[in-house]
Amino acid sequence: QVQLVESGGGLVQAGGSLRLSCAASGRTFSIYAMGWFRQAPGLEREFVAHISASGGRTHYADSAKGRFTISRDNAKNTVYLQMNSLKPEDTAVYYCAAIRGVSSSAAAYDYWGTGTQVTVSS
Repeated sequence: QVQLVESGGGLVQAGGSLRLSCAASGRTFSIYAMGWFRQAPGLEREFVAHISASGGRTHYADSAKGRFTISRDNAKNTVYLQMNSLKPEDTAVYYCAAIRGVSSSAAAYDYWGTGTQVTVSS
């Protein structure tokens, strides 16, 4: 099992960029695929991006495709979400999660961080 801690959130102007990091504890990070999710106040938690355990395959929500990039560094036990061309509608708490498999469904993930706030101003 792993423990996940997100960081890198903050306030950014529309059109700007931000890189989120998710640091994992434990010795088995490399066997998990990882996902990023986000949740705005009053809304459901939604899928943003997924990366395979090896980092060789990625998948993005339509809202993120072309703007966001998920990556991982297994040697550092860290997964990243590079967010470019940010929009006010990207404002949310962003969570990273680990899964022993492949899924874009939050319910399928095994471990979760506690989130980092991203606020995009107009």
